[in-house]
Amino acid sequence: MTMNRVCLIGNLTHDPELRATRNGAQVLNFNLAVNERFKNQQTGEWEHVPCFVPCVMFGARAESVSRYLFKGSKVGVDGRLKYNAWEAEDGTKRSKLEVVIDKLEFLTSRNNDQASAQQGGYQQYQQAPAQQAPVYDEDIPF
Repeated sequence: MTMNRVCLIGNLTHDPELRATRNGAQVLNFNLAVNERFKNQQTGEWEHVPCFVPCVMFGARAESVSRYLFKGSKVGVDGRLKYNAWEAEDGTKRSKLEVVIDKLEFLTSRNNDQASAQQGGYQQYQQAPAQQAPVYDEDIPF
């Protein structure tokens, strides 16, 4: 049995980038900053170390979601890991591990009303039905 699921909550590090493939499919890219918290053994203080995670979303939902995301937005994402490898123009080999988003939940409103988000005033955006886009969200028995 294998499992490839990722659930993260974090903030966008920059405004998302929406582009289209040659076939006209929409692709939304952004980086999500998530913090790792640990106690410094020497000072006894709690420290936060950011981890920057590249995320990608495809299809019509990518275009609609892009209108509501901005630098600093807090979102929850659920998806799967995808590994890409390629050779750069200068001949060096490059690789990237990214999260392909199946579900995205807005945790910050467009006007950055943090109080509204904390009181449950958030929205959820899920994968479109199967006939519009591939479904990767499967029930996984535990």
